[in-house]
This record gives sequence, structure tokens and C-alpha cells, in this order.
Amino acid sequence: MPEDLKAFIDTVAKESHLRVEADLGDGFVRLRTEEAERRQAKHDIRSSEDAVIELLRNSRDAGARTIFVALSRTGTERRIVIVDDGCGVPPALHEAVFEARVTSKLDTVHTDLWGVHGRGMALFSIRLNAEEARIAASGVGKGCAIVVRTDVANLPEKTDQSSMPLLSYDDERNLIVRGPRNLNRTIVEFALAEQDACSVYVGSPVEVAAAIYAFGLATTTSAARAFANDADDLPAVKRLCTAADPAEFASLAAGIGLEMSERSARRIMDGEVNPAPLLLETVRIDSPAPSGASSRTAHATKNVLRDARGLKLSPEDAEAFKERLSAAWAELADAYYLDSGVEPCVVVRGDAVHVTFPARKLR
Repeated sequence: MPEDLKAFIDTVAKESHLRVEADLGDGFVRLRTEEAERRQAKHDIRSSEDAVIELLRNSRDAGARTIFVALSRTGTERRIVIVDDGCGVPPALHEAVFEARVTSKLDTVHTDLWGVHGRGMALFSIRLNAEEARIAASGVGKGCAIVVRTDVANLPEKTDQSSMPLLSYDDERNLIVRGPRNLNRTIVEFALAEQDACSVYVGSPVEVAAAIYAFGLATTTSAARAFANDADDLPAVKRLCTAADPAEFASLAAGIGLEMSERSARRIMDGEVNPAPLLLETVRIDSPAPSGASSRTAHATKNVLRDARGLKLSPEDAEAFKERLSAAWAELADAYYLDSGVEPCVVVRGDAVHVTFPARKLR
């Protein structure tokens, strides 16, 4: 090919034809080996912490505004489940995204705090090092639920996984994160850096299921929940709120990678499980921002500074509040053929009051 013609094509096509081996559809491509190598990441997957940060970056780049992270460990088995409300992955590509050099970021590869992202190797490397890595649920416009199961004997992690990081200020008035570089710190650093882009919730599978249930109730109309023919038609973060009973709840939860018993599902639906919290509301700062701190520093801490006293309701006020809520619920329940006799669960956590009504259909 003449050099002037090649230069012209490069200009018009932005060199895409030279970077792509195959167009997989829906915005996904398989990069040529040379292009993938050009985008080499800062490091490969060498730990559970590496796997988590890559999954979080994928959710962020998929446009997720809300990300739920469920962490659990039994013996040497580590289980990571991430559910988000991003743009999702087409069902036909659920397996392909774990293949080498497959990416949806042909023209949006970029470098962030954790290195280069968008080379189409992160999910491939995760599956290579994990016992299991799969998409549990996803579709175009329906977010994504991804499950990763590892053996810490093969893919290690920090020994101390119980410690939460602390935030403090250095001599130059910059906010810094201290503590073991475990999963908690990894996720906190991401949540802090990306707080303007997305909110991150972290907990056990049952706590995360409770948070997703509450999220669905808050963001889905009662009519949409009552008349949903197939939960799979809804985004992954809204499916649990359509459950009619604990058995269906447990089944739907398993469908997004959150395995649990019917007993746990019942406790969630009855409001007996505290939902996984917004992560940045759980992080403690050693001291207030120093005088003269830059606006950038103050902006970075806006979601983690709060009244340490929290909010408390007296038993009398809580009971009176429940009575008024029950009266309002009765009218709505009658209109949708639901049990009007259920008792609302009122939970005060941090600076928020969470109210849950078990939506039991009349038989």
C-alpha cells in the first residue's frame, strides 16, 4: 500500500483498522497483539486486591453510578461479587470479555491512579488466576453482576483483611489513606478517588443483597415491581425488589451471584438485616481538615466528614412514626393487593432513616 494512501486511511479511521483484529459488535473489539502490548498495564493480577481494583475500574468505565461489592471468605476461598448499574455486557459476549485483548475501550484507553486501563487484558488475567470468573447477569443497559472466586493459596491477599483504613492529612495538607493495603483500603481508595463518578457500597453477600433490595425499592415504582413479568427484564440492581417471597428472593439473589439461604432472604425482606453501608460513610478521619486546606482537599473529603454523634430516635418517637407509616402503607397495599398488616422496619444508621415494608401479596 502506498505510504500516502496509508497515511490518509490512518487519519480518516484514527488508526482503528490497524489496532483491531476483530469487531465483536455492540462496541466491543478484539485488539491486535501489538496494540494490547502498547497498552501494557502497570502490573498484572497478583492478588485479590488487584482483582478488586480492576473490577471496580471496569464498572466505573461502564458508566456505573452505583457499585455494590460483596466480599466473603471460607477457608482459603475468597469470593468477590460486584453488581453495578452500568451500561452492561450483551449476553452473546459474556464469555468473550474474558478472552485476551477483548475490550470496549478502543478509543478511550486512559491512565488513572492504578495505571493503564482499557487494554483488554484485566478480565482475561483475572480468570487466568481465579478458580472461577463469570458474568452472573448482564445485558445492554441492565448493569452487570460479576463473580470471581479465588484460592488465596494461588492468588494471595493481605493477611489482615479486617482492618479499615484511616484518613489523615500530611504536612502538605493532602488527604492520605493509611492502613494495611487490604481489600478494604483498596476499595476505599477507589471510592474516594471516584466519589464524583459513583457511590460504592461494601459488605457481606447478605448485607449487599439487603442494600440492593433497598436500592430497588427506592428507585423502582411500586407499579413496576408489582407487574414485572420477568425480573431478568430489569437491571441487575433492581431485580431483588420484585421478589414475592423468600424463596424467590434467594433465587433472584443467586442469579446475580449472591448465594444465600431462604432464611437469610426472609430476614432481609422483613427488614432484620442492616444493608451494606455507603463505604465512605464508614471511614474515620483522624482530625479535621487543617486551616487553609485547598478546595481540592476539602472537596475530596466531603462524603466522609459527618457528625460523629449520628442520629438517634427515642423509642416513643420511633413507635409514633411507625404508626403513621402503617396507616399510609394500608392505602397503598389495598391498591396493589398486598398485605396491609405488615409492620414497617425503621432503621437509623448514621445520618439517615431507612424504612422497609415487606411487600407480601395477598393469596
